[in-house]
Amino acid sequence: MTAMPRLLTDLHAATLARGDAPYGMIRDAAIALRDGRIAWVGPQAEVPEDFADLQRHPLGGRVVTPALIDCHTHIVHGGDRAVEFEMRLNGASYEEVARAGGGIVSTVKATRAASDSALLEQALRRVDALIAEGVTTIEVKSGYGLDTETELRMLRTARAIADQRPVRVTTTFLGAHATPSEYAGRDDAYIDEVCIPALRAAHSEGLVDAVDGFCEGIAFQPDQIARVFDVARELGLPVKLHAEQLSNLGGAKLAASYGALSADHIEYLDEDGVRAMAEAGTVGVILPGAFYTLRETQQPPLDLLRKHGVPMALATDLNPGTSPLNSILLTMNLGCTLFRMTPEEALCGVTQHAARALGLADLGTIAVGQVADLAAWDIAEPAELSYRIGFNPLAVRIKGGVL
Repeated sequence: MTAMPRLLTDLHAATLARGDAPYGMIRDAAIALRDGRIAWVGPQAEVPEDFADLQRHPLGGRVVTPALIDCHTHIVHGGDRAVEFEMRLNGASYEEVARAGGGIVSTVKATRAASDSALLEQALRRVDALIAEGVTTIEVKSGYGLDTETELRMLRTARAIADQRPVRVTTTFLGAHATPSEYAGRDDAYIDEVCIPALRAAHSEGLVDAVDGFCEGIAFQPDQIARVFDVARELGLPVKLHAEQLSNLGGAKLAASYGALSADHIEYLDEDGVRAMAEAGTVGVILPGAFYTLRETQQPPLDLLRKHGVPMALATDLNPGTSPLNSILLTMNLGCTLFRMTPEEALCGVTQHAARALGLADLGTIAVGQVADLAAWDIAEPAELSYRIGFNPLAVRIKGGVL
């Protein structure tokens, strides 16, 4: 639906695109929206005459930012893993839970058993919580099917979310997430007989925007991931990777060699991997929810990422096992509190850098020509978005120019 032309006035606008002040703040700003995009942004006193007749929507001096983006989620899944949460609190490690038949494989069982309608209904409840915090774009991964039928059902469900809610959904094929129990001890056979054929089938249905994998000792080795990425390259699909979460297998460097959009988690990333990401333009996606839930101690190397100019995105990693985190605002606080990100880095991490991690050049900043996805907040300064815990100051959410 095409939005009616409209002019939003009386704003304190954090544009992340204009000026030298922190956050690119423009005080007493106006933003003109036309046909779902930003047509002009600047001080109210300088609004061009061309926009004088547009309908005005005063926002009472609220802070305006780009709408938020959750660039790494596993939002479509069946069941939960509360029992495993309790196991870990009683001393079991993530690896021990996984090797005992829990972890990802337990969610695979629940997801395979869930109907399409149940998967969608459960996903929409999680999506609604993100929408309520100013999110307009969500990445959704497969990876809890681990057979062709269920992987495709997950991706179809992800596509259906955008039909049910005013959000933009990007889909990521994550067949290389774990080896299902029926292929236990035969990782290579699973990659060749299930994962790659499922990727081709999903692509043929137009269900895939990107391809991901889990490169870790309890998942897949770099050479196995490379086989999946070779097919992604053949199909013209961008890649990203769960890398260096629990150890350093060189996954981020591998991903960068394929020009990956992002390398995610990256707690054990070394400087060689950071350099490779910088050269490839690969975004580092920081996922504090998993770090917090697993009570990890190895922090991602933020100083190295800053040193080499690697953009840092932030995301919930919303999943039933290692990051049951359904709040992008709390994610921002965790990024600052646990990893010492600055509030400005956190805001960039859920806007412009999150957009870049998804390969979306038309989102994440307030600039002429960008999609008019915006959020207005009842706050005095942008830092308050990261500062508060368990508080949602969203006043207005704008998706494609529509309030």
